[in-house]
Amino acid sequence: MLLEILLILGTVIFYFLRSRKKEETLSFKEGWWGRGQKPDTEEDATIWPFKVETTEKDLSDLYRRLDEARFTEPLEDSCFHYGTNSVYLRKVVSYWKNQFNWKKQVEILNKYPQFKTKIQGIDIHFVHVKPPCLPEGQSAKPLLMVHGWPGSFYEFYKIIPLLTDPASHGLSDEHIFEVICPSIPGYGFSEAPHKKGFNSVSAASVFYELMLRLGFSEFYAQGGDWGWLICTNLAQIAPNHLKGLHLNLASVTNMGFTHLLSILLGRYLPGLFGFQEEDVRRMFPFLKKGLYRILSESGYAHIQATKPDSVGCGLNDSPVGLAAYILEKFSTWTDLEFRNLEDGGLERKFNLDDLLTNIMIYWVSGCIVSSMRFYKENLQKGIGTQKHEKLPVQVPTGIASFPNEVMHTPQAWAQKKYTNIVSFHLMPKGGHFAALEEPELLAEDILQFVGKVEKEQLWRKKGE
Repeated sequence: MLLEILLILGTVIFYFLRSRKKEETLSFKEGWWGRGQKPDTEEDATIWPFKVETTEKDLSDLYRRLDEARFTEPLEDSCFHYGTNSVYLRKVVSYWKNQFNWKKQVEILNKYPQFKTKIQGIDIHFVHVKPPCLPEGQSAKPLLMVHGWPGSFYEFYKIIPLLTDPASHGLSDEHIFEVICPSIPGYGFSEAPHKKGFNSVSAASVFYELMLRLGFSEFYAQGGDWGWLICTNLAQIAPNHLKGLHLNLASVTNMGFTHLLSILLGRYLPGLFGFQEEDVRRMFPFLKKGLYRILSESGYAHIQATKPDSVGCGLNDSPVGLAAYILEKFSTWTDLEFRNLEDGGLERKFNLDDLLTNIMIYWVSGCIVSSMRFYKENLQKGIGTQKHEKLPVQVPTGIASFPNEVMHTPQAWAQKKYTNIVSFHLMPKGGHFAALEEPELLAEDILQFVGKVEKEQLWRKKGE
C-alpha cells in the first residue's frame, strides 16, 4: 500500500513539474501567410541569392513625385514639436533630388551577401555575412540581429564589420560572429503576410525556422524595438537553441504591484526597489519622464495599432510624406531634446545618405503599409493580455540600456521578466537606433556579454 501511495505521489509530482515546464515555453507558431490556401506539397526550402535592384522607371517616378511635392508652412518657432519641420524637410528633399546617389547606395547595400528563402508561404529576405578570416582553431558564432520600425536591415551595416572582423577595428577577436540580419516579413524586401494575425510570435517562429534552415542549432540573438520582442519570443520558443539574448531595449508590459509601488516611491527610496542613481535620473519625475512622455510620443502607435492602412496608403503614395513620417522618429527617438531644433538634430548623429537609404528601402519596396500593420497584429488584443507577456525568459540575457531611449527600464524591472541577466549596462550615450548611431558601443557590449556566456557556458545552465 505504501509503495502504491509513493508511486502515485511520484507520478503527480512528475506531471506537475512537467506541466510547469511546458507553461514556461512558448509554442512554435506554425502558420501559412502566403496567398490562398496552403498547398498539400512540402514547402521548397531552397535559398537563393538576392540583390537590391531598381529601374530607371522607378527613379523617374520618384523624382517626379519629389518635384511635385506640396509643402505646408510650419508654425513660427515650432521646431520639431509638431513633427518634422517643413523648412528642414525642403532641404532634405533638395538633397534627395540633387545630391543623393541611390545607385551608389545600392552598391553599398549589395556589398554584403543577401538571400531569400520561402518560409510559411512568404519570401524571407536576409543578409548573411561570414567573417573574412578566422584565427586557427576558432569558429564563428552565429548571431541573429533583428531590426524594428521604422528601421530596416540597413541599420546593422555599420556594426556588421565590428562583429565579423573585430580585430581589424580595434576590438577583441576572442569571439567572432557570423551575422544574419533578416527583414521582418512586411518590411524591406521580405514579402508581406497575406493574412491577418502575423505578430511577433509569428516572426520569431519564422526566424527560428530560418536559423535551423541555415544549419544553426545553437545561436545568439540581438534586437531593439520590434527586434526586442521578436528575439524575446524566440528565447521563449527555443530556449535550448538560443545560447544568449542581447537587447538594446527591454520593455516590461506585464506590470505588477511592486512596479507600481516603485513608480510612486522609487524616487525617494531607490535602494528599496533596487534602483541605481542613474535609474532615478532617467525615470523621475515619472509624470514628466514616463506618463506624459508616453502620451506625447505614442500617437503614431495608436494609429498603427488601429487603422494602419488609412495613413499608410498616403505615405505609400508620397515619398515626401514618407520621409517626414520616418525622419521625425529618427530625430525624437535619438534625443528628445532634438525637438527643440529646427533641423531635428538629425545630422548631429546621422548623415542624410544613411537616413535616405533607409527611407528608400521603404519606398522602393512599397512596404510602409505592411510594416505599420505589425503594430495592429501585436497590440489589437491589448497590452499584457498575451501568453508571451506573462512568461519569463530563462535564456542568459544581456541588456545595453541607452540613456536617450524614449522609456527607461531599470534592471530591477527587467529581471522580473528576464530571470537570467548576465550583464546590464547603463550606456554612456546613444538612443533608440543604437546599431546605427553608436555601433562601437553596441558591438563592445555584445562582445563582453557573449564572452561571459561562453566562459561560464551559461546556456547549459538554463533553468538550474
